[in-house]
Amino acid sequence: MVERIAVITSGGDVPGLNACIRAIVHTAAHHKIEVMGVRHGYDGLISGELVPLNVDSVHDIMQRGGTILHSARSKRFETGEGRTAAAQTLAKHGITNMIVIGGDGSLAVVQQFHEHGI
Repeated sequence: MVERIAVITSGGDVPGLNACIRAIVHTAAHHKIEVMGVRHGYDGLISGELVPLNVDSVHDIMQRGGTILHSARSKRFETGEGRTAAAQTLAKHGITNMIVIGGDGSLAVVQQFHEHGI
């Protein structure tokens, strides 16, 4: 059973990201799954910039523009060292699954993460 997940926004800042984050947190809470938000995209995952998200912390974010997690692109994640550091962050926090909110580039990067064994 999944106990803790991470949510990350990556790439360009677009409308609707906060609504996605809020929906993930509410759905996870319904299923008794903890959510950790990754600040600053994949760079934040490498650096360990994770914050707990719960229903109270996302209750007023839908009307705010952008993403409360601050989206960013990451050249460091494209390296094996970067992906290893990111994997260590996930393991350290007991995270077994990650939801990536982004476009083609964001999903291509997470595919590299999967190919790295994560």
